Amino acid sequence: MLRQRGYRVVEGECLRQEYKSASASREQRAVELMRFLTDPGVAAVMPPWGGELAIELLPLLDFATLARLPPKWFVGFSDLSTLHVPLTTLAGWATLHGPNLMQLGWPKLDSVTAAIWEALTVQPGSSFTQRASCLHQRQDAGWPSANGPVFEEETAWKRLDGKTSSLEFTGRLIGGCIDTISRLTGTRFGNVPGFVEAAGGEGALLYLENAELKPGKLARALVGLRLCGWFDGVSAVLMGRNAVADDEGSDGLRYVDALQSELGDLPCPVIYDMDIGHVPPQLSLVNGALARVSVGDGGGTVEQWLG
Repeated sequence: MLRQRGYRVVEGECLRQEYKSASASREQRAVELMRFLTDPGVAAVMPPWGGELAIELLPLLDFATLARLPPKWFVGFSDLSTLHVPLTTLAGWATLHGPNLMQLGWPKLDSVTAAIWEALTVQPGSSFTQRASCLHQRQDAGWPSANGPVFEEETAWKRLDGKTSSLEFTGRLIGGCIDTISRLTGTRFGNVPGFVEAAGGEGALLYLENAELKPGKLARALVGLRLCGWFDGVSAVLMGRNAVADDEGSDGLRYVDALQSELGDLPCPVIYDMDIGHVPPQLSLVNGALARVSVGDGGGTVEQWLG
């Protein structure tokens, strides 16, 4: 697929291996990732999928060196969010939270997924706009097959305050998979409050998506982020579609209950069920990019400017 688009493909030595829930030891993976990130002949690093243990690499990566080098694309989502956030906040690189490489090999791409190619090729100083999907995969459909997902649920971007009037807000994007980046709170690798402060008058938009956390654990993760100041001063919070189905008939905490309980009193807009994360399709969001988000009538647009 990449070669068909005219790209030269270089495979890492760890790519086709498996070692204790990863592809290789943390040392091997860190050395290989640094080699690709510092190689001037490599324009983008696109892991095939997320994983489990990207957090192991953080102490082994030289973010100070990366900050002195011309940035390049690092692309994907899920556990890759663990690398996106410090690459943006520590090295100052724009990183792309969007479809993983394996998803781009589906026989036919919907327009939301396919927008990644525009994001990767947009010229500096230019913008690109994505629209909400019309349909998305069912929440309980599981991971898409090799033929891709089946979209049969109507998409609706919703306001947590229950209002239906249109909203528009701007800010610098930062975020990712809450399952993984919530583990960065309190470390230098998760300095989202510093990013928000540096955004200044431009504002910041924090986006999150839930892969595996049941409502109680999601609520706990949100409280943890809040205690560490991640929501302080943000212009809006954007929540992706929830990938964990609520128990039918349960009187316990549900997904929207968790959002309402922990985010309902924020002084900024909270939008949920957006096209972000593990229930495809998903937008290509560039960490560090200035974005204008418009929401209304169950849909919306995201326009991003790449500096």
